[in-house]
Amino acid sequence: MKWDTCEPSVQYLLHLGDDALVLGHRLSEWCGHGPILEEDIALSNLALDLVGLARQYYQLGASRLGEGFTEDRLAYWRSDREFFNHVLVEHPNGDFGDTMARQFLFDAFHLLQLEALEQSADAELAAIARKAIKETTYHAQHSADWIVRLGDGTEESRARITASLARLMPFTAELFTPSAVDRIAFERGLGPDVASLRAPWEALVGEVLEKATLEWPNLPQKLLRGKSGIHSESLGYLLAEMQSLPRAYPDATW
Repeated sequence: MKWDTCEPSVQYLLHLGDDALVLGHRLSEWCGHGPILEEDIALSNLALDLVGLARQYYQLGASRLGEGFTEDRLAYWRSDREFFNHVLVEHPNGDFGDTMARQFLFDAFHLLQLEALEQSADAELAAIARKAIKETTYHAQHSADWIVRLGDGTEESRARITASLARLMPFTAELFTPSAVDRIAFERGLGPDVASLRAPWEALVGEVLEKATLEWPNLPQKLLRGKSGIHSESLGYLLAEMQSLPRAYPDATW
């Protein structure tokens, strides 16, 4: 099936679900490797929240596709060119500062996105967003707290989080660059004009950076097309690991 030509509301659900699934998988890679026990548990819980959200998007998309589609087929039987997540969320974990910077930058966007999706003309999509906002509010607070803690901490933590933000900030331009699916979703009242989220996102991020006594990284933005299926090689490796079991044993039951 050519996923980029399927019904636009399904494409949009795939885009939303892919962001949640890919970021959830990235966070799950920290399980057993967190810097402190409490954070190890916290990152695992964030991963579970995001994978659970991905399931809701995929279940709704599968129900609209019909023809025997399932959430598992959508998650495990598409190639990297058939995933439509932002490149930011597939970025490797790196050190703890990289993970927190990635989470912080995406969480601020995700919260604004969900608030807009509450007003979606698609009642089922709006219901998913309404349910997800509580968890995402916690995610955003958690990552913001770590940015402040690292930025206003030791010399070492400040240097590391500064470097992490500088590495990842250029990936944020894609968040506010509408893809074809974003435009159709906005025209149909399904989702927000992502360009309109830039100003409130910059305000949220700027407020936290000020508390952390950190400066905004003034770096050239990367022109990325993850939402159109053009990804970094990192996503290919991630999917190879995530999809290996169902592809090796497609008829397995539990």
